[in-house]
Amino acid sequence: MNNHNSLLFLQSFIRRPKEIGSVWPSSSFLARKMVQQVSWEEVGAVAELGSGTGAITREIKSHASKKATVLLFEKDGEMNENLQREFPGYLCYENAVQLLNIMDHHDIKQLDCVISGLPFFNFSMELRERLLNQVIDSLKPGGYFIAFQYSLQMKKRLSKTFRIERIHYVPLNFPPAFIYVCKKIN
Repeated sequence: MNNHNSLLFLQSFIRRPKEIGSVWPSSSFLARKMVQQVSWEEVGAVAELGSGTGAITREIKSHASKKATVLLFEKDGEMNENLQREFPGYLCYENAVQLLNIMDHHDIKQLDCVISGLPFFNFSMELRERLLNQVIDSLKPGGYFIAFQYSLQMKKRLSKTFRIERIHYVPLNFPPAFIYVCKKIN
């Protein structure tokens, strides 16, 4: 993690704490653990929601096939621009609520996996449901939703729509995080 990314992340958190969710970018431990949950040889299309400074995106890049379509979503303008510069082969957008429209625009029928760093519990109930519905509708049957959160508050909500296969605790992150590995019920 370089100092520029850390400072950029902190500035974004100060401007919009409910959207950013943390004062510090995801650790490499958290990013690796999230990406390890995916069978990358089966992934033709993946979306990352809340790409931030690209900690998880870098791990995706090292695992995803060159042919895979990767959609990145980051609302913060400066972080989004940095992502576009660092990952020119990926499609970068601002609003994850537009996931299905963007998939349609690129003729992507379904995603194999959605990886998320969005702080769902910080969002209004309406926004949370809109985002989760986009995720559910974008995934193929049996597709994976892998999300990290800083608490277990989303467990009950996610278990209504997905089969939660595992929850990993990652203490080597600031703050410590939980990774939900959820499978779309066919």
